[in-house]
Formats: sequence, C-alpha cells, structure tokens
Amino acid sequence: MTVTAPITALIAEDEHLLAQALKAELARACPDLEVLAIAGDGESAVTQALELQPDVLFFDIRMPGQSGIDAAAQLADEWPEGPEAKPFPALVFITAYDQYAVQAFETKAVDYVLKPVQPARLQKTVAKVKEALAKRATNAPDIESTLDQLRSLIGRVPEPAARTAPLNVLQVSVGQNIRMVPVDDVLYFEAADKYVRVLTEGHEYLIRTPLKDLVPQLDANRFWQIHRATVVRADAIDTVSRDEAGKMFLTLRGRKDKLAVSRLYAHLFKAM
Repeated sequence: MTVTAPITALIAEDEHLLAQALKAELARACPDLEVLAIAGDGESAVTQALELQPDVLFFDIRMPGQSGIDAAAQLADEWPEGPEAKPFPALVFITAYDQYAVQAFETKAVDYVLKPVQPARLQKTVAKVKEALAKRATNAPDIESTLDQLRSLIGRVPEPAARTAPLNVLQVSVGQNIRMVPVDDVLYFEAADKYVRVLTEGHEYLIRTPLKDLVPQLDANRFWQIHRATVVRADAIDTVSRDEAGKMFLTLRGRKDKLAVSRLYAHLFKAM
C-alpha cells in the first residue's frame, strides 16, 4: 500500500544547524513530508508532539534536560487513548554513536539518522517510515510494541561510567549538618525540579543528584523505576491498583502516598 496523504513530522534537535540540515534533506528525500515544528529540547518536543500529533518523530538522543529516548517514553505515557485517538508516531532517533549503539537501534526495529545527515541513509529511513505508516493504515496500531522498543533501549545508550557497587548510604543535608541515610530505609525517590525527594517512613530529604544519575547506583533488584520521575523500593510495595480510566497506581507500606505507574513500567505488575 502506498501512503498518499501528506506525512507530518516533528524534529527534536538542540543543534540548530543540524536541525535545519535535516529539514532540508527531508524535503529533498520526501517532498510530501511536512515538518510541523522543530523543538530544541526534550520537554518542548513532548509538548509540541502532544499538540501537533505528527506522523513521525525525529528525536535526537542527546538533548538538554531530557534525552530523546526519555522524551519518547514520556510521550508514549501521555499519548491519548481511545478509538478516536491518532496512532502513536513512528520513531526515528538521531544519533552520533558508534556501531555498537547503531546495532542496538537496528535490532529493536527503531530507525535512526546518523550525525551528520547522510542523504543516502536518510532515503532508507524515509522508505522505512513510509512502510511503517502504510502498515499502520491497514492494521490497528499497538502502542505496546513501541513501549517494548523503548524499554529495550533505555540503558543501552552508553552513559558516563557509574559506580559498580550498589549505593548503601545517602549523604543528605539537614540544616547545617550532613545526615547519613541508609538506602535500606528509603521507600521511594521522586524527581522534583532540580532536586530528588528521598522518602523514608517518617522523613523526607532533598538531594541534588539527578534521578537519572542516581538510578544506576541503586540495586536494580530492590529498586524499581515505575515512572520517569519515581523509583520505589520493591519490597515496600503494598498494593497495586487501576482507576476507572485504566491508570495504574501503587501504595507503599509506611506511606500514604499514591504513586502513579506509567505505561512504560506497567509490565512489571502484569501478574497483578
């Protein structure tokens, strides 16, 4: 099947010249593709994508504030549901990574554009996008397949080396003092502006370490990420439930807080 309707796209790339170069090359490679907007960071990309609902997203892996993968994950979590909702966009990541990273994208069927833009490679990307959109027109789209791709990619992109041994103690500021808080006492971590909230059964602390830097230092078997902004201690989970809209929430023993579980991490509780 040939896609005859105009294809709409959004580019998220913080390097202005590269974004303009990609837009120009897309115009040559696919004259029936319209770039609706260019976002310079992940947060703006999510906002504009929800507003414009394009057919395809070109997301840079590295952007200020939020990576392209994290932005795509947030977007998948917030994308409207229901029979009248538009299908989730086709995803194309912009990357400057070596062959190891490229293979990670290829094996998970998420296409990519290498920096700097290579016209011949972009032609192949456009062909894949058109094929994906044609299949989408004849088959009911399954956002779970997109979530599976994003789950597999999170953590695959090389990051600066993190500590190999799990973190055991947190140093938190309390007034003029430093308090040593055992990680075993923490019920959950929650990102909040420039800080991370550290919640124990009876106390709340603030630390400046970003959640994305903290997660690799935690024992993954004990601390589960349930939302882009929330990590909980698994053995402290008390109940997991869904509301009338199908949204999942959990509570922890020792806290009254009701914590949202995003679509990306809902698979952790399928047995429930």
